Amino acid sequence: MLTAIAIDDENMALEVIKAHASKIPFLELQATFSDGIQGLEFQKNTPADLVFLDINMPDISGIDLAAMLPKGTLVVFTTAYSDFAVKGFELDALDYLLKPFPLSRFLKACQKAQEWKALQPSDESGHLFIKTSEGQIRVNFEELLFCEAAGNYVTFQLEKEKLISRLTFGELEKLLPSFFTKTHRSFIVNKNRLTKVERHQVHLGSHIVPVSISFSGSIL
Repeated sequence: MLTAIAIDDENMALEVIKAHASKIPFLELQATFSDGIQGLEFQKNTPADLVFLDINMPDISGIDLAAMLPKGTLVVFTTAYSDFAVKGFELDALDYLLKPFPLSRFLKACQKAQEWKALQPSDESGHLFIKTSEGQIRVNFEELLFCEAAGNYVTFQLEKEKLISRLTFGELEKLLPSFFTKTHRSFIVNKNRLTKVERHQVHLGSHIVPVSISFSGSIL
């Protein structure tokens, strides 16, 4: 079951989301909020998988609110202004719904969230599944040395092979456990597999990954 909340200062917009959600069997809309701060507190205390979030709200914008949500929260922006679309995707929003959106478009966003949730590992799993051109491939965290991002693609460097998946860097960070850390704006390494740490680079066996100054303090 996919759990969700909705935050929008317009009651009519919340009623539309309620009506759409009631027709989707795998979605449980737990609560709706016309006040952004109240919605944020609810999400921090009893986190849902997904937040439908209006961007243009009076007290605090959805853009600012999204940055305060707990790590791992999936966000679908809902707004009447298409100008916000680019900014929404810069924040790694899962989707962007332009009001008024029909049930079919709402369902598509929910299906995307459901698929994404299925890919996210639990703390005990020790692995994740990534989408490649050959299908869903299981990757064990202990075998994953580092990841390198390039645009909307990520290379997963394993002990004996590398895999490429269509994924943003922000999405990648949500999938990895805490012993993975950034060394550079394009690299995340497995701290458990480090064999040598230098000022401007780290070694993972025969592989060398760059280290930028802004991330040097988080390596060890």
